[in-house]
Amino acid sequence: MAGTLITIEGLDGTGKSTLAAGLAEALAGRGVEAEVMREPGGVQLAERLREIVKDPALDVDPRAEALIYAAARAQLVAERLGPLLAEGRWVILDRFVDSSLAYQGAGRGLGIENVAAINELATGGIRPDRTLYLWLDPQVRAGRLDGRGEGADRLEASGEAFFAAVDGGYRELAAAEPARIRTLDAALAPDELVGQAIAAVEDLLP
Repeated sequence: MAGTLITIEGLDGTGKSTLAAGLAEALAGRGVEAEVMREPGGVQLAERLREIVKDPALDVDPRAEALIYAAARAQLVAERLGPLLAEGRWVILDRFVDSSLAYQGAGRGLGIENVAAINELATGGIRPDRTLYLWLDPQVRAGRLDGRGEGADRLEASGEAFFAAVDGGYRELAAAEPARIRTLDAALAPDELVGQAIAAVEDLLP
């Protein structure tokens, strides 16, 4: 029996990790145990690649960036994600292929189709059953990031024009696959956002 893969997408500062934890708790209350993971990461090799690709001291070519993310994803699929889904498990994944399509395909200008081809190999064809795209007003998002009090990593320092292109990429993806990608209002309070998420995956519940 195939498992169920729920992915959460959006720009940094939209509350993806908070929603992932809240959704897992809400699903547990419905009798569904879900494994929560993040990208890039989740396994040792992918975590090391995460450190490289986010290092602000490095100058990474966009094509290399796309390939690093795909490599991290391939290892996560081989080592954890694929086996869990094969066991029939539920998985909530903070970022997946849509992040690369939006960030490298649209944001870096590599082209969504080109980045999709790289990731078809990386994932072995695994696709999310449902994707929750968190959208937040850019000014509100910027305020949230400032409130963290952390230095910007390499991607976060890419500038507003880059993030506008990424947002446009996400919107294009959501418009192309409305049955899979559900846009949620990231400005909602955490409990309200979890409620929206549960409603968006209701048809997948056993």
